[in-house]
Amino acid sequence: MAEHDYIQETPTQRLSRWIFSEMMRGAAYAAVFVLGLGLLLWGIYLVGLLLPEDSKTAPGPMPYSAISAPVDSAKA
Repeated sequence: MAEHDYIQETPTQRLSRWIFSEMMRGAAYAAVFVLGLGLLLWGIYLVGLLLPEDSKTAPGPMPYSAISAPVDSAKA
């Protein structure tokens, strides 16, 4: 069976086309990753909307998380 090059492209053109297709595949993988991350964050946001309002205004669960250093209000 004879092999015919119907497209009649040079090896340089074939390599350029292959490089372009590999870059587009990488861009597609990156787009899927970014969209997946966006969907995950959107899902967390939607779950947050389902929470009751009291849970959003409640103090933190750690008893020592609100402790801060005393402020010296005296002027020297």
